[in-house]
Amino acid sequence: RRLAGLDTPCLCDAEKALRTNLRVVDPAIRPINLGLQMLGRAHTVSCHEDFLMVIKGLKEASAGDVLVIDSRGSHKALTGGLFVTEARRKGLAGIVIDGNCRDIGTIRKMNVPYYVRGVNCFAGTTEQIYSTQVSINCGGVVVDPGDLVFGDDDGLVVGNDEQFAKLIPLAEQIKASEQRIMDQVANGKSLLGLLNYDEHCANLEAGRPSKLKFLV
Repeated sequence: RRLAGLDTPCLCDAEKALRTNLRVVDPAIRPINLGLQMLGRAHTVSCHEDFLMVIKGLKEASAGDVLVIDSRGSHKALTGGLFVTEARRKGLAGIVIDGNCRDIGTIRKMNVPYYVRGVNCFAGTTEQIYSTQVSINCGGVVVDPGDLVFGDDDGLVVGNDEQFAKLIPLAEQIKASEQRIMDQVANGKSLLGLLNYDEHCANLEAGRPSKLKFLV
């Protein structure tokens, strides 16, 4: 519930301060449907140029899970419109594929978070047995079964319960502080007037340690 009230930027800002090793997925993996938040447990799939195990993952995943697929550099599409239809029917939290999908016109009509690296109209085969519910690499980070996957328009982050438990309090503070600053700027305050910009630059030029920070 508390994570659902946050976003990926404030979580990443908290990570910069606390260094919990929160995993940030390659930004090249982007949402097809904008304006949706995704939050759920990872149900993992590993395959290559073949989507038989994606079907297995869809069969086994539970409501609230995020199907996370490592295509291992596949060029062919391994997910499509039928899969997002099934994901919606089962109540999955979303789909992430480090690889290509197709049927994006259909996917855009559905209110399901769907993250992909690219699009290819040519689909893979259904002849190879690979693995599900194993440790995979998705977008340059390790994703283990049961990890929490959090996504929005700004990107995707992955972590375990302990990491998010440490990050949430500070992320909530950061979000509240940023909202206060945005409100002040919207009401006519200068953004530069809310920062220690001049002092920070002077310190850096003089070789003194310094940090840029808000004064509110």
